[in-house]
Amino acid sequence: MKTDDLVAALAAAAVPVDPVRADRRFLLRLSLGVLLALGLMLLFLGPRPDLAAAATLPMFWVKLGLPAAVAGAAWLLLLRLAHPGMRTKGAGAAAVLPLALMSAAGALVLLQAPGSERLALVLGDTWRECLLNIGLLSLPVLLLALVAVRGLAPTRLRLTGAAAGLFAGAAAAFAYAFHCPELAPPFLGAWYVTGILIPCALGAALGRRALRW
Repeated sequence: MKTDDLVAALAAAAVPVDPVRADRRFLLRLSLGVLLALGLMLLFLGPRPDLAAAATLPMFWVKLGLPAAVAGAAWLLLLRLAHPGMRTKGAGAAAVLPLALMSAAGALVLLQAPGSERLALVLGDTWRECLLNIGLLSLPVLLLALVAVRGLAPTRLRLTGAAAGLFAGAAAAFAYAFHCPELAPPFLGAWYVTGILIPCALGAALGRRALRW
């Protein structure tokens, strides 16, 4: 069979992909990732015992809103990266902005705090647990995110992997926030931001191989 005949036969046998259906499947898998992180938090950690009282405090909602905003922007960034030709600059900036704001807020509180209290504000009582738990909760979410975006057509593999990791870290931080007793902005700016960025770096490292066509 000639090459032209082979190409024509393959093209005739190809089944067109419904882009709407593919995007729905993508959204479903990312949504499952968030639900999985919440489920694992409930199963292995549990919500903080004073959750109802904590929910009356503005900083509790800031702590939830930070990773939720990052996850939403990372989802949009992932969707655009999975469709070559779509612009990503706005979505990328939107994903980074909440992290920058939280870090800046933490730094501002530290500058205004007495020197003897600054270390305690940064470390809190649970900084090690925070990093460990966000990292562990992010792993299955990262796997689902990579599977989800692999089903589309990413071309910038390292950046797409980083966006998947950013989504996973933010989803994990959102879930962990229901368990975490810390509310100080310096703590959130240090450890929540770091906890979100570590899976981002892991996703970037995995992206080139995991997302290769």
